[in-house]
Amino acid sequence: MKVYFVGAGPGDPELLTVRAHRLLTESRVCIYAGSLINPAVMELLPATSARYDSAGMSLPEIVDVCAGANRAGFDVVRLHSGDPSIYGAIREQMNELDRLVIDYEVVPGVSSFQAAAAVLKTELTVPEAAQSIILTRAAGRTHVPPEQDLSLLARTRSTLCIFLSVGRIREVAETLARELDGDCPAAVVYRATWPDQAVVRGTLADIARKTEDAAIGKTAMIVVGRALSREAPVSKLYDPAFSHGFRDGEKA
Repeated sequence: MKVYFVGAGPGDPELLTVRAHRLLTESRVCIYAGSLINPAVMELLPATSARYDSAGMSLPEIVDVCAGANRAGFDVVRLHSGDPSIYGAIREQMNELDRLVIDYEVVPGVSSFQAAAAVLKTELTVPEAAQSIILTRAAGRTHVPPEQDLSLLARTRSTLCIFLSVGRIREVAETLARELDGDCPAAVVYRATWPDQAVVRGTLADIARKTEDAAIGKTAMIVVGRALSREAPVSKLYDPAFSHGFRDGEKA
């Protein structure tokens, strides 16, 4: 018996990995992340599968379901949105499974930051402008280490993908604008790849107002950085004069 921490991806069932799809269709017991999982993904479960919505469960209750399934000889699909390794709170679950000597495995999924980039039809890394991507969140009830404050991260000029923070979009935009200027491109992607996905584009000067006007207050990714602009330097990769291991560059 094993517990599988499975990434459900951003929403669209076609973005599930092949392995995640198989585990869901064979599942006898599934603990899933409530409204964060597209109902279309849940339809892959057999009709007889036992389903537990973790949104209303405590850690001991989740572990009890896993322990009960273990005694019965059933695998458990612990279904997380996006990729389980990003804000998935899986460490404490694994610690408890270790204590009970219950085996487990992680099946990665497409993260919402990747889905947001796809919806925006943008590249998060751009030559000379942004060669790093930072996945982070604004401080709230979960504290952020002082060294990882948004104002400090902004100074790196990396592309910022900000999770779990759209409810504080005005504070986020004002903090970042002090470091990146108000004309820095910004976007908010609500429920990327779901049927009701919505996209708000703007700059740090107006993204908060536009997001509030769109009544987006949760379940959205904030993306900020010069990489969002199409006015970026061209990669050397396909430059006719650029040589690499598979192609000799043209000589002037």
